[in-house]
Amino acid sequence: MVRIYHNPRCRKSRAGLDFLKTKNIDFEIIEYMKKSLPASEIRSILKKSGLKIEDLLRKQEDDYKNLIKGKQLTEDELIDMIVSFPNLLQRPIVISDTQAVIADPPENLNIIL
Repeated sequence: MVRIYHNPRCRKSRAGLDFLKTKNIDFEIIEYMKKSLPASEIRSILKKSGLKIEDLLRKQEDDYKNLIKGKQLTEDELIDMIVSFPNLLQRPIVISDTQAVIADPPENLNIIL
Protein backbone atom coordinates (compact mmCIF):
# COMPACT_ATOMS: atom_id res chain seq x y z
CA MET A 1 0.00 0.00 0.00
CA VAL A 2 1.24 3.46 -0.89
CA ARG A 3 0.81 6.25 1.68
CA ILE A 4 1.22 9.98 1.26
CA TYR A 5 2.06 12.13 4.26
CA HIS A 6 0.06 15.18 3.28
CA ASN A 7 -0.61 18.69 4.53
CA PRO A 8 -3.60 20.09 2.61
CA ARG A 9 -2.53 23.66 3.42
CA CYS A 10 0.75 23.19 1.53
CA ARG A 11 0.90 23.90 -2.21
CA LYS A 12 3.71 21.39 -2.78
CA SER A 13 1.86 18.73 -0.85
CA ARG A 14 -1.31 19.32 -2.90
CA ALA A 15 0.75 19.06 -6.11
CA GLY A 16 2.19 15.73 -4.95
CA LEU A 17 -1.28 14.42 -4.11
CA ASP A 18 -2.64 15.53 -7.49
CA PHE A 19 0.25 13.77 -9.26
CA LEU A 20 -0.36 10.60 -7.24
CA LYS A 21 -4.04 10.65 -8.22
CA THR A 22 -3.04 10.47 -11.92
CA LYS A 23 -1.27 7.13 -11.33
CA ASN A 24 -4.43 5.04 -10.91
CA ILE A 25 -3.20 3.24 -7.80
CA ASP A 26 -4.71 2.75 -4.37
CA PHE A 27 -3.17 4.97 -1.71
CA GLU A 28 -3.83 6.23 1.76
CA ILE A 29 -3.67 9.90 2.73
CA ILE A 30 -2.13 10.58 6.13
CA GLU A 31 -2.73 14.12 7.35
CA TYR A 32 0.15 14.14 9.80
CA MET A 33 -0.58 17.69 10.98
CA LYS A 34 -3.82 16.45 12.59
CA LYS A 35 -2.17 13.55 14.40
CA SER A 36 1.60 13.58 14.78
CA LEU A 37 3.59 10.65 13.46
CA PRO A 38 5.18 8.31 15.98
CA ALA A 39 8.98 8.21 16.09
CA SER A 40 8.93 4.66 14.69
CA GLU A 41 7.20 5.87 11.54
CA ILE A 42 9.77 8.62 11.03
CA ARG A 43 12.53 6.03 11.42
CA SER A 44 10.80 3.86 8.81
CA ILE A 45 10.73 6.81 6.38
CA LEU A 46 14.46 7.34 6.96
CA LYS A 47 15.25 3.69 6.37
CA LYS A 48 13.12 3.36 3.23
CA SER A 49 14.30 6.66 1.72
CA GLY A 50 17.99 6.40 2.55
CA LEU A 51 17.86 10.03 3.66
CA LYS A 52 19.37 11.54 6.78
CA ILE A 53 17.13 13.12 9.40
CA GLU A 54 18.36 16.57 8.36
CA ASP A 55 16.90 15.94 4.89
CA LEU A 56 13.42 15.55 6.40
CA LEU A 57 13.50 18.91 8.16
CA ARG A 58 11.82 22.02 6.76
CA LYS A 59 14.53 24.56 7.49
CA GLN A 60 12.38 27.56 6.57
CA GLU A 61 9.96 26.91 9.45
CA ASP A 62 10.11 29.23 12.47
CA ASP A 63 10.22 26.17 14.75
CA TYR A 64 13.38 25.05 12.98
CA LYS A 65 14.98 28.48 13.30
CA ASN A 66 14.00 28.83 16.97
CA LEU A 67 14.53 25.27 18.23
CA ILE A 68 17.09 23.54 16.01
CA LYS A 69 19.23 25.89 13.94
CA GLY A 70 22.79 26.14 15.23
CA LYS A 71 22.38 23.30 17.74
CA GLN A 72 24.10 19.93 17.64
CA LEU A 73 21.17 17.55 18.11
CA THR A 74 21.23 13.78 17.75
CA GLU A 75 19.06 11.90 15.29
CA ASP A 76 16.80 10.81 18.17
CA GLU A 77 16.45 14.40 19.36
CA LEU A 78 15.58 15.59 15.85
CA ILE A 79 13.02 12.81 15.44
CA ASP A 80 11.48 13.85 18.76
CA MET A 81 11.30 17.43 17.46
CA ILE A 82 9.35 16.26 14.39
CA VAL A 83 7.02 14.26 16.64
CA SER A 84 6.42 17.36 18.77
CA PHE A 85 6.35 19.84 15.87
CA PRO A 86 5.01 18.00 12.79
CA ASN A 87 5.27 21.17 10.68
CA LEU A 88 9.02 20.46 10.62
CA LEU A 89 8.51 17.41 8.38
CA GLN A 90 9.21 17.84 4.67
CA ARG A 91 6.18 17.29 2.51
CA PRO A 92 4.79 15.49 0.79
CA ILE A 93 6.43 12.20 1.56
CA VAL A 94 5.22 9.14 -0.29
CA ILE A 95 6.04 5.71 1.03
CA SER A 96 5.56 2.22 -0.37
CA ASP A 97 6.26 -1.13 1.26
CA THR A 98 9.97 -0.84 0.44
CA GLN A 99 10.77 2.78 -0.52
CA ALA A 100 10.03 6.37 0.43
CA VAL A 101 10.58 9.65 -1.38
CA ILE A 102 10.00 13.34 -0.83
CA ALA A 103 7.66 14.17 -3.69
CA ASP A 104 8.97 17.64 -4.39
CA PRO A 105 8.90 17.90 -7.32
CA PRO A 106 5.94 15.53 -7.76
CA GLU A 107 7.78 13.63 -10.51
CA ASN A 108 10.00 12.15 -7.78
CA LEU A 109 7.09 9.77 -7.21
CA ASN A 110 8.09 7.93 -10.37
CA ILE A 111 11.09 6.60 -8.42
CA ILE A 112 8.90 4.37 -6.25
CA LEU A 113 5.81 3.79 -8.42
